[in-house]
Amino acid sequence: MAIAYGVSDDVFIPVEGEAVIPVKDIAPWAAFGLLLALICLYFVSTEQGALSLFKGMYVHEFVHDGRHLTGFPCH
Repeated sequence: MAIAYGVSDDVFIPVEGEAVIPVKDIAPWAAFGLLLALICLYFVSTEQGALSLFKGMYVHEFVHDGRHLTGFPCH
C-alpha cells in the first residue's frame, strides 16, 4: 500500500492511499491551458496573413523571433 504525504501546519502527515486529483478538477484548467496555447499558436503562426485580425505589422514584429524559433517562415 502506498503512503502519500499531506501538509498540515508545517508537519508532514502520512495519509493512507494515493493522493489523486480527480479529472473533473483538472479538466477546466486543461481546457483553459489548451485555449491559451491555441491563441498563442495563432498569433505566432497565422497573424498578419490571410486571416489577420489586426491591421499593420505590429503583431508580426512582436512575435517575429517566435516565428523563427518555432520554424514558421515569415519573409
